[in-house]
Amino acid sequence: MANTETTYLGLSLNSPLIVSSSGLNSSIERIKSYEANGAGAVVLKSLFEEQILNEVDKLSQYSDYTEAADYLKHYVTSNSLKEYIDFIKEAKAAVKIPVIASINCVSASQWVTFASRIQEAGADAIEINVFLLPTDAKKSANELEEIYYTLASKLTGLVSIPVSFKLGAHFTNPLNIIEQLYARKVKGVVLFNRFFEPDFDIENLKVIPAPIFSNAADIRNTLRWVGMTSHLVPKVDVSASTGVHDGESLIKMILAGASSVQVCSTIYKNGAGQIAAMLKTLSTWMDHKGYKKITDFKGAMNYGQLTDPTLYERSQFMKYYSNYE
Repeated sequence: MANTETTYLGLSLNSPLIVSSSGLNSSIERIKSYEANGAGAVVLKSLFEEQILNEVDKLSQYSDYTEAADYLKHYVTSNSLKEYIDFIKEAKAAVKIPVIASINCVSASQWVTFASRIQEAGADAIEINVFLLPTDAKKSANELEEIYYTLASKLTGLVSIPVSFKLGAHFTNPLNIIEQLYARKVKGVVLFNRFFEPDFDIENLKVIPAPIFSNAADIRNTLRWVGMTSHLVPKVDVSASTGVHDGESLIKMILAGASSVQVCSTIYKNGAGQIAAMLKTLSTWMDHKGYKKITDFKGAMNYGQLTDPTLYERSQFMKYYSNYE
């Protein structure tokens, strides 16, 4: 019988499937249901720096006194952090699977000091969800990337639990970013994050949110970079995210070299039972192929294992596309 146990960030997981950071993980009962269905770990809903700072700004506009504004900032921040810390403690007491905290950052400021409190609360790891939209035409890519590196250095210098970074898919050279994060003691990366994207309501001339859920076709870009990263930056654990909707896509990501796979949209659409269904597909496939454990096939189709690794590269696109008329 197939053994689906694995490791991610040095943590022991009973399966490679992790429920990713979202509103799905905002209640203890839901988290317990994920464990019951076989999830290997959960990443808690993010503590949002931007959201807290916006709340502070809204309250501060009602006061003209610096002391009052400072008090409001401290009050809002402290209470938001306390609620999050309390939730980590509740989750750790309720389940046996690893509980990974999530911080959504927009800066490399003193915000990182929250990480120490999160570690003290018992979180097994911290996932950093950071995205800096480049809106300044005079600011170079190096300047923006340095914010990620500064944040990584500060965090790994503050805590002893593993730190991972959840990255967007639009870096010029994701492999170099990952290499630089590893040099700053980051243990893992999540590829890739989904961010808010705008759409237009052409009838009412309004900007509206684009659909927030991923679809199965989104796996393609993630699959490429998981497969390349697992070979070219092998010391970093890769957690695959975006487009993983069924057991087959779970298998593909492990073949590409993922240490774990994070799911969100498919749980929203199909419920917690989808976790058990995906893991059943994985186990059945492993039995069929004669694989006893995850390491028997992890990375078997990554960039370094193929006889023609250029199949991962964009230059091959026109070669295959030209066959269609």
